[in-house]
Amino acid sequence: MPPSPASAAAPPLAAQTGVKATGFGAMLQRWRVPLSVLALCLLPWVLPSQALAVNVLVFGLFAVGYNLLFGYTGLLSFGHAAFFGGGAYLTGIAIAHFGLGWFPAMLVGVLGAGVLAAIMGALSIRTRGIYFSMVTLALSQLVYYVALQASAWTGGENGLRGFTVSTINLFGFTVDFLDPVKKYYVLMVFAALALWFVSRLLNSPFGAVIEAIRENETRARACGYDVERTKLIVFILSGLICGLAGALSALHLAIVPLDTLHYQTSGLVVMMTLLGGAGSFFGPFVGALVFLLIEDVASLWTSHWQLIVGLIFIAFVLFLPKGIWGTLISRRTQG
Repeated sequence: MPPSPASAAAPPLAAQTGVKATGFGAMLQRWRVPLSVLALCLLPWVLPSQALAVNVLVFGLFAVGYNLLFGYTGLLSFGHAAFFGGGAYLTGIAIAHFGLGWFPAMLVGVLGAGVLAAIMGALSIRTRGIYFSMVTLALSQLVYYVALQASAWTGGENGLRGFTVSTINLFGFTVDFLDPVKKYYVLMVFAALALWFVSRLLNSPFGAVIEAIRENETRARACGYDVERTKLIVFILSGLICGLAGALSALHLAIVPLDTLHYQTSGLVVMMTLLGGAGSFFGPFVGALVFLLIEDVASLWTSHWQLIVGLIFIAFVLFLPKGIWGTLISRRTQG
């Protein structure tokens, strides 16, 4: 009986990949959660608007969830819009149609995204390469068309509207959720908890197993690890985090556009992850920040801002193949 990924004592990550963080890299790894939280605390004060800061927070968290599957496990999914949009829709439906409070509604959104990830993962995880990517894309589009047809619940093409969260009770304090700065810091609490969870996961024996699968799946299988089960667990965890990002987006916007479930949203998170640096802890937030800043500035110049964003993305991929953060860390540690 091969050992399960959760119970097996995985060999040290350095022994699997041949890479051991030292010096500056080790310092960042040790303090990555406090440094991330500090950077997020400062974000509303250094960006042009609080709305942009909230978008960076939400899409950065979306990219963190996606990076867990793509960057650390090596599985390229084109279907993660289903979890982001699913978390957003289920949160909105729980508030608008069932009158739940913001926190129970958010739990419904996150857990619903996790269930959806379990179903999609079970159907796709045994395929490999481009076939895995295409299966996830097809399943995600199926979710999109279900939401489009269920207009009584989702609003159809108009999206889900009619729910607003004006105040939030958090840790015994009543917070004005209509204040953009206060709203940002409430949402940041959940993003920080998700970052802490991802950091703990990556530092655990299970984290070493998923990186071993990324580096050499055949070898990991030969070592006795249940590769398919491990991939499915990561797929579900990734879906849960992306569902949390979607739930936070719904609370922030008080609407859920149908495009949230579209495959373009899946492409968006792929671009953000690659831009920041796949397989790096800080990369997803860096990618989301740079992408949304470029989008914000380019849209002021021309109505064809997508062309500018696309050209800049191509330039980054060609000249910084490890992403912005990945390249900076690589040069810093080598220097």
